[in-house]
Amino acid sequence: MRANSLALRLFLSATAWTIVILIVTGIVLSSLYRQAVERSFDRRLGVYLRTLVADVAAPNDAQDKFPQSVSEPLFELPLSGWYWQVTRLDITTPDIRASRSLWDGGLPRLPDAVQAAIPGALRQGYVSGPEDQRLRLVERVIDLGDEGRFLVSVAGDSVEIDEETHAFDRALAITFGILALVLLLITAFQVQFGLAPLKRISQGLAAIRAGLAERLEGRFPVEIDLLARETNALLEANREIVERARTHVGNLAHALKTPLSVMVNEAASRGDDPLAVKVREQIDIMRDQVTRHLERARLAARMTVVGSITDVYPVVQALARTMEKTHHDKGLAIRVDAPHDALFLGERQDLEEMVGNLVDNACKWAQTRVAIEVSAEMPEPQRPSLRIVVDDDGRGLTPSEREQVARRGRRLDESKPGSGLGLSIVLELASLYGGSLTLGTAPIGGLRAELVLPAA
Repeated sequence: MRANSLALRLFLSATAWTIVILIVTGIVLSSLYRQAVERSFDRRLGVYLRTLVADVAAPNDAQDKFPQSVSEPLFELPLSGWYWQVTRLDITTPDIRASRSLWDGGLPRLPDAVQAAIPGALRQGYVSGPEDQRLRLVERVIDLGDEGRFLVSVAGDSVEIDEETHAFDRALAITFGILALVLLLITAFQVQFGLAPLKRISQGLAAIRAGLAERLEGRFPVEIDLLARETNALLEANREIVERARTHVGNLAHALKTPLSVMVNEAASRGDDPLAVKVREQIDIMRDQVTRHLERARLAARMTVVGSITDVYPVVQALARTMEKTHHDKGLAIRVDAPHDALFLGERQDLEEMVGNLVDNACKWAQTRVAIEVSAEMPEPQRPSLRIVVDDDGRGLTPSEREQVARRGRRLDESKPGSGLGLSIVLELASLYGGSLTLGTAPIGGLRAELVLPAA
């Protein structure tokens, strides 16, 4: 799931950047193309302008034939969008000559008056012409000395520029659209293919946590192989640490049992001597504390192991048979109702210890029968859980007694064998696995112990 989420984020990020880059590139290319079209349009207008300038500078005897060289038919068509105009500037009443296409109108001047005063300077820009046409205009001031000073202007309809630019923009949009689609497909493939090894590692780690594997298997790309090898090394080191901790715990337990047994025997040989009685009392406390802390250390070490999976049915059946033999003198009937596919997300010995303590406690107090029921549950949105219920037909417990027996070392009946640690061990183990133990009243009359554990 996390690998898929990463792939989605990378794909969305690549998509966003691809779109942004294509849009910026499209805008730049469109602007450059429009400038190129304008330059080409200006060169066309410049040809007409130079022709008019040549006619203006012609000898006086040729002025009656003005213009002599401009043969563009659009200049003859009224309001065609193509116009020329020659204005004499050095007289009070300007002498204006214009193309027939201007009809009764005139061409405006470009706004930069300073540059307009410079003879020979060529200027171009956009102006509004007749019928509110948007014109591309070029103009030039020529000074003929005594013959006069003239402003020569030529304008063309900018619709041609706009149409050329729009056609290019449409072609660019289609091209970039196809390019974007191809790039996104390539990006999706690269992201999916590139993250496939990480997805395999994620699935492998999930399998390890679920107890389906012990290490990351398979070949990985060079960039990922080091991560896989280091992960396997870390898992192996973790297992070694846990095994050493278990070994130390076992050695410590064995080392303490012998001195305590010697002290108990020596105190017992002195009978009811006050000192001996006190020693036995303190030894019992020491045994309880040693058992408690060794058990906690063992459980904590065990919980650092990456998860494993245990079949519940054979464990429960084996415990039922064992308890029937252990308590054969009572003639108990132990009924087991457990699905064959129930799985516990944890170690077998922990399940045996928890269920074994509950069944053993039920057998001690039962009159004739004990019932063990196992069921798997899938509460949403929580992870799947395993529900194990142990009922007996004994005398049961009151709410205050249930609270008391759950405390470490507390026993309601000293005539029953045991140290009083069973239920407290079950509680600690269940809590370490994120489960719980609840005591209540069984339908068959005795105590009900309900154990909830994580399921696979």
